[in-house]
Amino acid sequence: MRIRIVDAFTDQPFAGNPAGVCLLDAGPWPEESRMRQIAAEVNLSETAFARPLPDDPDADWDLRWFTPTVEAKMCGHATLATTHAMSADGLVDGPVRFSSLSGILVASVEGETITLDFPASPPAAIEVPAGLAEALGATAVETYRTEPLGDLLAVLADEEAVRSATPDSAAVAELTQRDGFRGMIITGPAAEYDFVSRFFAPGHGIPEDPVTGSAHTGLAPYWAKRLGREELVGYQASARGGVVRVLLAGDRVQLSGHAVTVVDGELKV
Repeated sequence: MRIRIVDAFTDQPFAGNPAGVCLLDAGPWPEESRMRQIAAEVNLSETAFARPLPDDPDADWDLRWFTPTVEAKMCGHATLATTHAMSADGLVDGPVRFSSLSGILVASVEGETITLDFPASPPAAIEVPAGLAEALGATAVETYRTEPLGDLLAVLADEEAVRSATPDSAAVAELTQRDGFRGMIITGPAAEYDFVSRFFAPGHGIPEDPVTGSAHTGLAPYWAKRLGREELVGYQASARGGVVRVLLAGDRVQLSGHAVTVVDGELKV
């Protein structure tokens, strides 16, 4: 099985968010236990598996994502990485439709830019969850739940608060699992970009995700309403960092970025 590591939402290697990518032949999926083992071995926030659907009128490829511990419902950076690998192999001719646990997702390639069309996950205001300040190591100005992904969105006062936050992974995992959140997004206004953010999902084996495309399906509606603009540029301020360009289009969010292949090899087992 061919396996690649692709850095997504960056045009430089060793930045952005790395994802494992396995493009499979048409036919049945490998055993789920094997895909989980491969994702655990790769040990990145997500590894994507894709197979062509030659007889499906609604989708071109089937797409699944696995963290080191669970199957994910949605993953932006691994979808972008998968599209990049397909483009490199000459498998993309116009928009490509992926069948996924989040419905049909469409990706398109224009030059070096890949754009994903995902369902929006608008935030709804909630009371500050008990223990958030202690888990986060910072004070949230506002808190929301994004649906349908179910992330906790905590808005902080400014960019410095987002960048300097030092969450306690064990406490974040306990809080998110207790209250039924997928993970926790923190965000604030930025100087160079429209907003900055970070994402934590230690309960799913991701202490901090470098760049989270799916989180931006909730960030885009929030910041579009706050700033009065539908087209925005966000920076995810992890140690690796990455830029995500977003466009809110009704109940959809378009996420655009670049990708770079850094490893291309063969799984021997």
